[in-house]
Amino acid sequence: MIDSLMSVSTRNALSKLSETVGSGAAIAPATPAAGEASFGDVLSQLTGAVGDKLKAAEATSLSSMTGDVPTREVVSSVMEAEQSLQTAIAIRDKIVQAYLEISRMQI
Repeated sequence: MIDSLMSVSTRNALSKLSETVGSGAAIAPATPAAGEASFGDVLSQLTGAVGDKLKAAEATSLSSMTGDVPTREVVSSVMEAEQSLQTAIAIRDKIVQAYLEISRMQI
């Protein structure tokens, strides 16, 4: 699911970031304290939750074709999935924007 949310430019920007940090840069990656989730784990959970909502909305809309699910429930499910997807896209855009801002900083 994460591949469908990330555009090519986003993947390129994130891969450049990981190459910069991994190539002996002075920045040491922060490790989370015991019991805390890392930023990557939080993003993984976010994309998983968005994927689950999209799958549920699709299943609900397919069930409505057979008449098993009322239209109101289909609309609610699709709207919730759309809102989750828009939130995930907004977060992705903010992450890319922050990376680009950091890459423009002079060292």
